[in-house]
Amino acid sequence: MAGVASLSKQLCSAGSVHMLSAVEQSMHRCLAMPVRLSRGPTRKAMLFCAPSIALGTSFLGGAAAQGVASVGRVAAGGGARVAMVAGTAVDTKEYVAQLRGAKEAVRELITSKKSNPILVRLGWHDAGTYDAEQGMAAWPKCGGANGSMRFKPEQSHSANAGLANAVLLLEDIKQRFPQVSHADLYQMASAVAIEIAGGPVIPLKYGRVDAAEKDDCVVDGKLPSGDPESTHKQSPADHLRKVFYRMGLNDKEIVALSGAHTLGRVYPDRSGFGKASTKYTENGPGTKGGQSWTAEWLKFDNSYFKDVKARTDPDLVVLSTDGVLFQDPAFREYAEKYAEDEELFFKDYVLAHKRLSELGSKFDPPEGIVLDAQAVSPTPAASNNGSNGPVAFSAKDYYSEASAKTSKSDLSPEMKEKIRKEYLGFGGSPDTPVAGGTNPFVVISIIVAVLALLSKAIGAI
Repeated sequence: MAGVASLSKQLCSAGSVHMLSAVEQSMHRCLAMPVRLSRGPTRKAMLFCAPSIALGTSFLGGAAAQGVASVGRVAAGGGARVAMVAGTAVDTKEYVAQLRGAKEAVRELITSKKSNPILVRLGWHDAGTYDAEQGMAAWPKCGGANGSMRFKPEQSHSANAGLANAVLLLEDIKQRFPQVSHADLYQMASAVAIEIAGGPVIPLKYGRVDAAEKDDCVVDGKLPSGDPESTHKQSPADHLRKVFYRMGLNDKEIVALSGAHTLGRVYPDRSGFGKASTKYTENGPGTKGGQSWTAEWLKFDNSYFKDVKARTDPDLVVLSTDGVLFQDPAFREYAEKYAEDEELFFKDYVLAHKRLSELGSKFDPPEGIVLDAQAVSPTPAASNNGSNGPVAFSAKDYYSEASAKTSKSDLSPEMKEKIRKEYLGFGGSPDTPVAGGTNPFVVISIIVAVLALLSKAIGAI
């Protein structure tokens, strides 16, 4: 066994994998210990590295390998990483607990920072580099939702200006819930941001494995451009199709996903597009300025399609890749429907967003991990756009919220209606007292009080 321990030291010094000092002790005991792999669920494992060892093959021989099964949870890098697992393969309970904690922390972050748009963009841009032709056989070089946005080379891509700030926003949550992979955290934040803004709940699955190092980043130019005629010498329609078809998405998904531009702004100092400030963005929240696609740019609804179609407000931005949705016949079919039918838009958006979030994702376990209903925070019965879901923050409310505040003592319409029905049951109404001027509720209150006093008196006898 000492020889095996020595061998493990030599292998790990040759490779580029982080080595835990407790591993050698575990090897001497030949017992499994919890080892947190940097890209996902905790495994009951002993972790080794070997630059030239095939995945899924145990390199321990003889008695040292008895009762030990090997599984591949590997990220391409300086050396292959092999997790030797004894007993259960994945401690999903612990990972689910960490996911739940991270989700609550993400909700708190977004609610306090109003960071919905940038976190939606982070999840999208981490996933949107996927190349379906390369496929998962080339993972992680195929791109996709693998957490590579945390590396500087990818943050420096032309379409990712400003996203380093989004990565930093989530870093504290990553430190608090270290077992949650970056890839899972970015996709989680994107989906929760949609939900908190009043949009639909997106049923993600988790367990994504992170790309290991900066060399796993894809080359620049994989994401959509706001001005493809200048940057790519392509028409807006051709450009959108080239980018999204490469991912394996279709025209309906292109249009549905475009609807998420109902959130957020463009900044001329980042993307080169839009105005420095408008009446909708001059007071923030968060960073002030920029130009939004919609007036209420922190509210998720179908306003984007209505505003792009109308083009009547000079303070709202319409890029060439927005306008083409109502110019290209195939795109227009869906854009027109979404402008008229928000429920249909939400339905199609959920499917498109979920599919995007899984592009290029390597799940461990392979079937992924789905949070049950207990992991979802309770939300109000209705949002401020009239649909079921959480109350959305409104940019309009932000600069007029002082005048919009209502007394805590105000009754809801439901309670007012209930009281009205009670009155009617006694032959009156809140506006028309019962004949004779007698208030039945006062009478009932007096009767209850008298009965209580009698009961107390009888009990004392």
